[in-house]
Amino acid sequence: QVQLIESGGGSVQAGGSLRLSCAASGRAFSTNDMSWFRQPPGKEREFVAGHSWYASKSYYAHYTDSVKGLFTISRDNAKNTVYLQMNSLKPEDTAVYYCAAGRDLGGVRLRTASEYDNWGQGTQVTVSS
Repeated sequence: QVQLIESGGGSVQAGGSLRLSCAASGRAFSTNDMSWFRQPPGKEREFVAGHSWYASKSYYAHYTDSVKGLFTISRDNAKNTVYLQMNSLKPEDTAVYYCAAGRDLGGVRLRTASEYDNWGQGTQVTVSS
């Protein structure tokens, strides 16, 4: 099991930036697949970005198309923390953002919420126009 605690959410005007953090404890962090999902008001939870541990050799970053070039996912294994840097925020980015941890996920599975067995409590991001 992995315990996840998100922080860094808040309110910002369109065009602004926020950095979300997700602190993890529990099983080996460095070999977890770590992802960010979000749930806009009245909508289903959706994949935003993932940082996968691939073939026991390296990490790969994955993004949903709408955030490519705007959001950056990264991790600091020494701090057991994964980050989501969000730039040029838009009102449609408003959502509760969740951190998730999984193992041996790739491709479509990495982008599927039901494949993850560990979730944080979520942090609210509100972008005003």
